[in-house]
Amino acid sequence: QLAAAPAAKPVETQPPVKAQYTFDKFVVGASNRFAYNAAQAVADGPGKAYNPLFLYGEPGLGKTHLLFAIYNAVRASHPDFKIVLVTGEQFTNEVTEAIRHKTTDQLRDKYRDKDMLLVDDIQFIAGKHGTEEEFFHTFNHLREAGKQIVMTSDKPPKEIQKLEERLCSRFEGGLVADIQRPDFETRLAILRKKAEFEHLNISDDILALIAEKIDTNVRELEGSVTRLTAYSSLTRRPIDMQLAREALRELFKHSETRVITCDSIQDAVANYYGLSVEDLKSPKRNHEITVPRQIAMYLAREMMGLSLTRIGDAFGGRHYTTVMSSISKVEDSIKQSPSLVSLLDDIRRMIKNPT
Repeated sequence: QLAAAPAAKPVETQPPVKAQYTFDKFVVGASNRFAYNAAQAVADGPGKAYNPLFLYGEPGLGKTHLLFAIYNAVRASHPDFKIVLVTGEQFTNEVTEAIRHKTTDQLRDKYRDKDMLLVDDIQFIAGKHGTEEEFFHTFNHLREAGKQIVMTSDKPPKEIQKLEERLCSRFEGGLVADIQRPDFETRLAILRKKAEFEHLNISDDILALIAEKIDTNVRELEGSVTRLTAYSSLTRRPIDMQLAREALRELFKHSETRVITCDSIQDAVANYYGLSVEDLKSPKRNHEITVPRQIAMYLAREMMGLSLTRIGDAFGGRHYTTVMSSISKVEDSIKQSPSLVSLLDDIRRMIKNPT
């Protein structure tokens, strides 16, 4: 007779080695200074300043870097601290396995017997009832004990779809700090830091060209340097302006057709429908204006990744719930109307290639 298999224990989560993610290697600019200062304050006084700290922004802007910078700094200054760093997906998987193997008590011991909890991509738990329930009680236990909690997400708490209201209110109970796309000066500083760190001989003119052409996120900026150095090595040519334009031609071409602002989106939509931008921003609610306004909001979200709050501000100071509703209506219509898909494609072309 086979012996019964022992119950599975919760997986011990160990953060990957990312020792390079420290505060001194994080390039600070106008777009991320607030989040950086908040993260450093938490690292200097865990459980005392900004608890919880909630960092959000588009992918590739440095949220995970700051999370690991906190982790590395606290490990150095408080070697006796019990810290757990986990992704939202990992936490969800652990909860699922704990329920399956009836080891929820061990899972709770793992997470609640800690001095600091760091969660990357917390938005992953939204809409998963069992995971949200477990995290809610874990959050309360740690917070009431004065233990530090830090979370990252691609959206602010109130914009995470399907997130329970009680979790949203707790996430907003500390400090919510956003990281925006870096401006030109910050992009250039990031490239210089990357070149210096990897001992690369790249002129400032070339770095400035890259910073001018690539304006999306840190990951794409650093990837362009990696591509440039690889191209130089494989072709056995020195890195000069000609080689840079060759190696990054596709990236530059992509960026040149993507100079998009909220103003350009509003202009294109207004022109397409024979309206004025003032109409889109006005309080008018007749169908002839409401539909184009909803489409413009949808495109601002899709093409620029703006938060609902910022879109609302750009459209006459509308509340973020109004923006969310407008975007949802367009998304629902897309599923039912092929003609709307074609219409959106036409407007996107107008935005990317204005005449």
